[in-house]
Amino acid sequence: QVQLEESGGGWVQPGGSLRLSCAASGTIHSIDPMGWWRQAPGKQRELVALIIGGGLTNYADSVKGRFTISRDNAKSTVYLQMNNLKPDDTAVYYCYAVITPSLAQDPRPTWGQGTQVTVSS
Repeated sequence: QVQLEESGGGWVQPGGSLRLSCAASGTIHSIDPMGWWRQAPGKQRELVALIIGGGLTNYADSVKGRFTISRDNAKSTVYLQMNNLKPDDTAVYYCYAVITPSLAQDPRPTWGQGTQVTVSS
C-alpha cells in the first residue's frame, strides 16, 4: 500500500518561513506529478504548487515568488519552501501525487493526511 506522509507544518508569524516535506512509501514504480494543495476553513481546496518529473513547475498566483516546490526522486519526496508567509496562507496543506505502484497497475491519485499551517501574530 502506497502512502504519503507530510511533515513540517506549524505556527509562524507573518513574514516567517516554513518548509513542508512529503515522503512516499510502499511499492512504487513511478511518481508523477507531485504537488501541494491547501484548504482554508470555509473554502474549497486549491492547488498551491505542482512539479512534474523533468522539473517543470506550476504555482498559484497567490504564492508565486514566495513559495518554491522541489523534489528528490531518489527519496520519493516533495518539498514546499514557504517564505514571507501571510495570514491568508493559513490552511491545511495536503501533499498530492499520482503514483504507479507497478507496470501492471494503473496510476493512482494519492493524498496525504494534511498538515496545519497557521500564520498569525
